[in-house]
Parts: sequence; structure tokens; C-alpha cells
Amino acid sequence: MTPEQMKVRLQTAYPDGVIEVTDLTGTHDHYQVSIMSGAFKGMTRIQQHKHVMTVFDPELKTGEVHALTIKTALKPE
Repeated sequence: MTPEQMKVRLQTAYPDGVIEVTDLTGTHDHYQVSIMSGAFKGMTRIQQHKHVMTVFDPELKTGEVHALTIKTALKPE
């Protein structure tokens, strides 16, 4: 999965989101994603991270995405 594919997937899941995707190793399997979205309203940090992980559930299960560092924040209204 390329960084561009990850960004498109996140933009689909979080249309109001401010999103950054970083390939940490250049191998397209270790990523850091940062998402600021109103979708996180009322969620704990753990709930936010689990929500993001569901976006990449198939790739995490197969190992296509081996490591995923997640940074989330609530987008100001």
C-alpha cells in the first residue's frame, strides 16, 4: 500500500480530516498517520486509534501494513 493509497483511504473515512501520511522506512509497510477530524468527537484516544485501525484492518491482518503509528486530534468546530 502506497502513502497515496493510505491518504485516499483516510480521506474517504474522514472527509473533514486534515491528514498526513508518512512512510517511515521507505518500504511501504511502516507508516505514521496523523488525522485531525470532527469524527473523533466524544471518543477517547484509544477509541480514536481503534477507529483509524479499522480503516486498514485487511492490510494489518495480512501484514501488508506491518506497523502503523497513529496520531489523532479532534478538529476544532
